[in-house]
Amino acid sequence: MELVKYLEELCSLDGISGDEGAVRAYIISKIEGRCDYTVDPLGSVIACVRGRQPAKHKLLISAHMDEVGLIVTHICGDGCLRFDTVGGIDPRVLFGKRVFVGANKTVGVIGGTAVHNLSDDERSKAPSVHAMTIDIGCSSKEEAEKLVRQGDSVVFDSEVLHFGDGMIRSKAIDDRAGCAIMLKMIEEGTEYDTIFSFVVQEEVGLRGATAAAYTADPEFAIVLESTTAADIPSSAGEKRVCEVGRGAVVSFMDRHTIYDKELYRLAFEQAEALGIPCQTKSVVAGGNDAGAIHVSRGGVRTAAISLPCRYLHSPSCVIAASDLECSYKLACGLAERIQKL
Repeated sequence: MELVKYLEELCSLDGISGDEGAVRAYIISKIEGRCDYTVDPLGSVIACVRGRQPAKHKLLISAHMDEVGLIVTHICGDGCLRFDTVGGIDPRVLFGKRVFVGANKTVGVIGGTAVHNLSDDERSKAPSVHAMTIDIGCSSKEEAEKLVRQGDSVVFDSEVLHFGDGMIRSKAIDDRAGCAIMLKMIEEGTEYDTIFSFVVQEEVGLRGATAAAYTADPEFAIVLESTTAADIPSSAGEKRVCEVGRGAVVSFMDRHTIYDKELYRLAFEQAEALGIPCQTKSVVAGGNDAGAIHVSRGGVRTAAISLPCRYLHSPSCVIAASDLECSYKLACGLAERIQKL
């Protein structure tokens, strides 16, 4: 299957942190018969792929299945829903957005106080999450309780859209892109024996990766991610962080990890050998599952390959299809280079 097709199908699924079942079922349907796999108690899928030759080093390649979203905390007397965030979401991206609530995908709209009822001070600020509610079209708590309940997951209503010159917009690109790359690697077959982990609950504290890395017990790890690209007209220099259309992003440091310096160098050497663009992040910010993986057990030599993504953690993440392909090629190439160390 084409890499973009994997991404489209994965992004069409709903799976906020702690509720990744639909994504997990899809992944299992694609790897069944291709490799041995287990599902750990937290719900992560750990797949062991036999390569065309045995591995010199035990390598783990990992991406997370979960996406950011919301969770219902209270059903109000007027039938509206109070909610909280699951993962880091800028409240500015929420107001007026359409969402689906619960397993039955009840349609809702996020709203709040009408603008003409706001004070001058309130108008100059983005509304907080706790100042907003989800309107599901009900007029009473009793009516709403027939459709939803406290603890229900809330996901963005956002379809995959291709636009411009090879651009893709969707929810959940973080980190269905990494999952798509791993599915393609498993489909194509690996040169060396490799462990792949599709992990849960990254967005709420790297929880799935903490457990999966302990189980896999690797020597080396490659974390596949999506990272913030701030390449918009109002940003310049290092404030752009990384740029869509300039290839995969290889990090030297973020808020959770100082990456293995030899693997960092090897990634750029491999990109040059493949003739594909590659870039780094110009600020130390954020973090990903590498933060848990690199300190697992006795320590793991870790690299991160990320996809530059505009408007991360929103209903409209934007990437370039060319960067997705570059990230895939670099992940395959770096995995093979690691076995030659």
